[in-house]
Amino acid sequence: MYLDINASAPLFASKDIFGRSIDLKAYEGKKVFLGFFRHAGCPFCNLRVHTLTRAHEELKAKGLEMIFFFESKESVLLRSTFHQEVSPIPLLSDPEKKWYNAYGLESSGYKSAMSHITTFAKTAIQAKIKGLPMHIMADGESISTMPAEFLIDEKLVIRKLHYAQRLDDRMSLEEIYAFADQKKKYIV
Repeated sequence: MYLDINASAPLFASKDIFGRSIDLKAYEGKKVFLGFFRHAGCPFCNLRVHTLTRAHEELKAKGLEMIFFFESKESVLLRSTFHQEVSPIPLLSDPEKKWYNAYGLESSGYKSAMSHITTFAKTAIQAKIKGLPMHIMADGESISTMPAEFLIDEKLVIRKLHYAQRLDDRMSLEEIYAFADQKKKYIV
């Protein structure tokens, strides 16, 4: 079940793949981009992570933190030099999909299949050109997980959300920058 705008973000506390304790409650007073991605070899997700990682320092300077979730096991993520280089952005492994479920992520074989049929070749070429990892699912990863992204305000309230309808369907970077630039505090 999807979450709604203006709902409190479900709180989580976990260690990221680098061994750091990540507690959403500790982000109170900061804005947060929270991204839920598919598996470690998904070219759609790795292109998005690449784009966000390149924007990270500029967005952090504007006061926006980032936290990324992957459904892959920690060991799978740590085998990938690309995912290791995501640090200092926290990268959390959630193979049981506890937090995917808490945030209302969808599983759709149909939407995933349509994305693969219509845009996989183009996306795979872009990922290959950028040197991003791409491989089939491993060890419990799912082909049907659909990504989602959330913008959370200083009071840990979801102010914008985007549940992907296709694997290349993401929140616009302009929207993320506008949220980071926004000076007005929300009243809950």
